[in-house]
Amino acid sequence: MAYSDFSLKSVKEKFGLTLVEGGRFLPNIPPATLTSPYLSDVLHESLPLAIAMGSEKARSELLISPVLFELRRIFRSPDELFFWGRFYR
Repeated sequence: MAYSDFSLKSVKEKFGLTLVEGGRFLPNIPPATLTSPYLSDVLHESLPLAIAMGSEKARSELLISPVLFELRRIFRSPDELFFWGRFYR
């Protein structure tokens, strides 16, 4: 079945789903600050290039990967990192 054949109404009926609107999906947590000069420097240097290249791959390589490595550092998990459905050790 083609994607264009689906509608929200038909999916709700078929799967017995209820649409809940107006609620908060994510918990209310304070915004994080950049915790390392390294991440700040990498993002400052990479952002213009990622925007100029404009591809999803460029954004992934230049922006997302450094953020994931920073999260790895913050959560003190030096031996593993989850990328694109795989664990890397």
